[in-house]
Parts: sequence; structure tokens; C-alpha cells
Amino acid sequence: MAMVGGNQVHNVFMYGSLLADDVVRALLSRTPQSSPAILNGQFSIKGRVYPAILPVENKKVRGKVLQGITDLELYILDEFEDVEYERVTVDVSLMDSSNKSQAFAYVWSDKNDPNLYGEWDFERIASCKRLKVKATVLGSIRAPLLCRSLDIFS
Repeated sequence: MAMVGGNQVHNVFMYGSLLADDVVRALLSRTPQSSPAILNGQFSIKGRVYPAILPVENKKVRGKVLQGITDLELYILDEFEDVEYERVTVDVSLMDSSNKSQAFAYVWSDKNDPNLYGEWDFERIASCKRLKVKATVLGSIRAPLLCRSLDIFS
């Protein structure tokens, strides 16, 4: 981790709903510089409406690394992730430079949780949420039914 103006700054690997800049901006009041990244070989992303990464062999998780996260912003992210997640240091591969880097990541604390299942797909969830917003605006019920048929919000 680097120091900027006497404050330590951090890299944080994000996945799931925190891939959306709007969510990060709502939490941190800014959109930090980021790089697309892959968490290789040790984790799989599973979940319900919200995702969790779990330690497993020979899997990878696509996400991004937020750079220049201050101690205060790290605290905000810790609070957002709550006690269900544990912040750990991981090695990630940066996709835009092929470099490897260390970053913090939030890992589901109960790796034996029977309520986590299946692969979690950000694009599928994001498109479904957009459909639900559109349905609300237009008064349609088709989007929630579509999301339910995709087994996203069960």
C-alpha cells in the first residue's frame, strides 16, 4: 500500500454490485480510478441477489481494482460489507497491463453457508434491475416476472 500526503492508500478488488460506478460513488462520494482485474485460481463467486466470493480451487472471479482508496474510504467499504464478509489480502491480475498486484477483497466469512448457490453474473443482475426500474416507470409487470424466471430474486 502506498502513502499519499501522510495517509495510506489501498487497492481494493471489487466484484458484484460494487462494479457499478453509481454504487461506488454513492458510498465514497467519488469514483476512484480502477482497472479491470481477475482474481485467479482461488475463489468462485456465488450468491443470491448479492454476491459472495468463496475459496475454491481452479476458479476465477472477474472484477476491478479500485485504486487510491483512503483509510476512511476503506472503513466505509468495511461498514458496507458488514460482518458477513471478511477483508483479506489477495493477488489479482490486472487485465489492462497484465501486471499482478495485491489488493484487499471482501470474502464471504462462512464458506459452508448452504444458502449460497450458483454463479453470480453482474450483467444479468444489472440488466434485470434496469428492467425492474423500467417496469416501475411504465407500470409493466413483465420485468419482475422475467427476473423471477431467470431465478435471480428467488
